Amino acid sequence: MTTVYSVDVRIVAPVRDTEIPDRVADAVTNLFPEADVEHEAGRVVAEAHSMEQFSERLHEQEILDTARREFFGRADDDGFSFALKKQAAFKGVVNFSVGNPDELGDVEVHVTVRSPSVEAYVDAVAPPTEDGKPIRPDE
Repeated sequence: MTTVYSVDVRIVAPVRDTEIPDRVADAVTNLFPEADVEHEAGRVVAEAHSMEQFSERLHEQEILDTARREFFGRADDDGFSFALKKQAAFKGVVNFSVGNPDELGDVEVHVTVRSPSVEAYVDAVAPPTEDGKPIRPDE
């Protein structure tokens, strides 16, 4: 049985004076290709309802444990947030921003989970691992 997830993903990336807005939008869509992107004054704002391709990147880069730490580190009852380095995102690489924001500004992502639960959605996007291999809690 497939679980249906109901989520809203809001992605905000600042556009500095030295940057081309379309390239910043590309950084967002490289990691969230299903996102609807809009240009606002000084930033790019995008909305998505899935993190499927983002999850595939986490698996490919083998950074599931790191992702889980980031997601749960900024989680609440309604969802979770995390920040990504814009330069890496432009190359299609997930690189979580920890500590001081990048000089170009970080890509801020907030995920609101309506169903089933924040923990279940994190488990779907970045499953727990054992010996570096993803495991599913229901297996």
